[in-house]
Amino acid sequence: MGKLGLFDLENHFAFYGAYHSNPVNIFIHMLFVWPILFTSQVILYFTPSLVDISLPNSLVLNYGFLFTVIYAAFYVGMDVKAGSFAGLLCFLCWVFGSFLAHHLGFSVAWKVVLAAQLFCWTGQFIGHGVFEKRAPALLDNLAQAFLMAPFFVLLEALQFSVNYEPYPGFHTRVKAKVDANIKEWKESKQKKSS
Repeated sequence: MGKLGLFDLENHFAFYGAYHSNPVNIFIHMLFVWPILFTSQVILYFTPSLVDISLPNSLVLNYGFLFTVIYAAFYVGMDVKAGSFAGLLCFLCWVFGSFLAHHLGFSVAWKVVLAAQLFCWTGQFIGHGVFEKRAPALLDNLAQAFLMAPFFVLLEALQFSVNYEPYPGFHTRVKAKVDANIKEWKESKQKKSS
């Protein structure tokens, strides 16, 4: 069954899902969310080291590592199975992002990151404007949108590919909350326009 508070996956997923109910928009997010996280790790490689420990392969315990630990812990706290997989993906983004940043150097890395971020964010805004016809979740809850986006698209992919559910009835309960949220949003939008 679901958890309460900060680790309430059902409520987090329903909030995010209410802004991502169109299949094309969901697919666009599946394509672009993880590259945003990965390229963020590339640029975070150039932040100062938080702990002076020598690690192999140009790895540095910097803000990229700190965010990786936070994201991984948050995901595992919400759902051990899918969260562990998401945490592993976060650590792989940190490792390979660090490796790429080290080899590109800052003068090239920031240009690659900027281009990738602009491309991916533009794609997502098109997904919301053209297909979802609703502003992104980040306009209503910036922290939750940034933190939940990678896990949301991973759970969507796991549900689609292997019919994964964190617990029995999860998707049915989330769908009911998403539908109620969308209905409330449409009614509110209609009242504002009349």
